[in-house]
Amino acid sequence: MSGAPSIHWLDRVPSTQDLAHHLAADGAEDGTAVVAVEQTAGRGSRGREWASPRGGLWLSVVVRPPAARVAETLSLRAALAAAGALEALGIEGIRVKWPNDLMLDDRKLGGILCEARWSGDVLGWIVIGAGINVANEIPVPLRATATSLSAGGYGHASGDLASPLIAALRAAAGAPGPLAPDEVAAFGRRDWLAGRLIDAPLRGIADGIASDGTLRVRDADGAVSTVRTGPVLVAAGRAHLTPHS
Repeated sequence: MSGAPSIHWLDRVPSTQDLAHHLAADGAEDGTAVVAVEQTAGRGSRGREWASPRGGLWLSVVVRPPAARVAETLSLRAALAAAGALEALGIEGIRVKWPNDLMLDDRKLGGILCEARWSGDVLGWIVIGAGINVANEIPVPLRATATSLSAGGYGHASGDLASPLIAALRAAAGAPGPLAPDEVAAFGRRDWLAGRLIDAPLRGIADGIASDGTLRVRDADGAVSTVRTGPVLVAAGRAHLTPHS
């Protein structure tokens, strides 16, 4: 193999995620990426529709980790990597909402979607999808909870962000198993949920993450439970409290 893995630059596709899975099934090498100007059937976590008009950044990367345990923490690693890549381009204040949302000014800027394909208990590949609102119009029903880089005062073009973000996601997939202490600390510095009262998936105060990527939730008595899957529902009217000490 010579040179970097392929990046497929496309205009309009149903889903970069689906196309990346097809490429992977046909033998696409680790790091192969798909970038589209527009998606007509983009999706987020739990199969929810993801509006993907022109002006945003919509991409997917095929990764073939050497160990299946990478899958447990890859969504968080990818979100941290994406936040770091954007910050390196001068975009400040990016935070991560567990498990996979990128936040700017307390509104959703983008998200990460990791989908694995298995053959029995053997990991075949993972596709890391990333959607970032750059200069695209935010649908009216989402404007109270979502934002874009242009709305935040940044003049970046989506095409300028693609290669740095792909490189960051490729690197994130190369890290081993559990999160290292420095990764947990890095997440803590970007943790949008920290100290917030949540109603789901458990009621309590969000209290960071464990090394296996699970969310720590502290109840009224100070006992901590961990949860692996969302979605997270922040309690209305009491969005931020001081954690129990």
